[in-house]
Amino acid sequence: MLNQIDLSRIDLNLLVLFETVMEERHVGRSGQRLNLSPSAISHGLGRLRTLLGDPLFLKTPKGVVPTDRSEELAAPIADILARVRSVVATAEPFDPACSQRRFTIGAPDGVSSVFLPPLLDLLAKSAPAIAISIRQLLPRPGEPSPDLAWRDALAALEARDMDIAIIPQAEFPVRFASLLLYEEDFVIAARQGHPLLTDPTLANYCAAQHLVVSHLGDTHGFVDNVLASHGCSRRVALTVPNFMFALAVLAETDFISALPRRFVEMHAARFGVVSVNPPLLLGRFAMNATAPKAAMRDEGVAWLVRLLQASMDTAIDKTRAHGGSRPAPGKVGTLAADSVSPGAWIAQLRSSCD
Repeated sequence: MLNQIDLSRIDLNLLVLFETVMEERHVGRSGQRLNLSPSAISHGLGRLRTLLGDPLFLKTPKGVVPTDRSEELAAPIADILARVRSVVATAEPFDPACSQRRFTIGAPDGVSSVFLPPLLDLLAKSAPAIAISIRQLLPRPGEPSPDLAWRDALAALEARDMDIAIIPQAEFPVRFASLLLYEEDFVIAARQGHPLLTDPTLANYCAAQHLVVSHLGDTHGFVDNVLASHGCSRRVALTVPNFMFALAVLAETDFISALPRRFVEMHAARFGVVSVNPPLLLGRFAMNATAPKAAMRDEGVAWLVRLLQASMDTAIDKTRAHGGSRPAPGKVGTLAADSVSPGAWIAQLRSSCD
């Protein structure tokens, strides 16, 4: 009963007022944004001070400054309001042509660099007011199991910290829906004129100086495991934290790097970087879009998954037109993703969520 009484004292508008004053640091400007008088803002701040037991904002000649307690509360209150806004948005019929919602997609940077350009093209045509936030996802350091390496991403999805994750994981817990967007393998990338390009033997590959993309600076990756299985090794001369930086470095050095094929096809040319097939198979990875089945009941999230699939189909068709390859058909459960319309896929997916 005590918790119910405490909650009954909270006016959600007071949290909006707190957020606005925190951003403006000025009572008058906050009133203008909220269409309230300065006295109404001051009265609301008084109620907040009583509720939270802190002065919250201190007057200065130029406005107000937050107290330490306000600084501590800023992030939790922003999170509360974001969740409330999301709930309200999903309660309304979703019309992508008019919606101003913001969606958060999590992915490793080499993956977001592949799906984002075609996705933005489709958004510009069909949903110009939709906003996208990209959250960089990283596997758990030192986790050898692919199905466990991305569990932090799954936890973030269930916490609704993001709407969709696109990760190189093949199997998901039953409470998640997934759709194969594309498959990825690796090529060896280097500057134009690099000697390896004309004679990409295993011996020459191992003898070269290697660049590895590693957020934490770890020099050992899955390529080293493949080489070790063939009794070989390589020297990693440099690590960089992201794939675009890798292309920039390769363009100006004699380093080589094993990079995702589709990423290289889309972005390497502008850096003057070219690629060849590796001297041994480095494996293939399924890039799956995933979200909790409960989240798929949100019309907006379901629409975004459809759009991601359409954007990747467009990108793959362009790659094929330039001599690239199309990945194997994707599946959601037993449903081939490229054999039905996106609407039919969503309908079957939702029926499996009931």
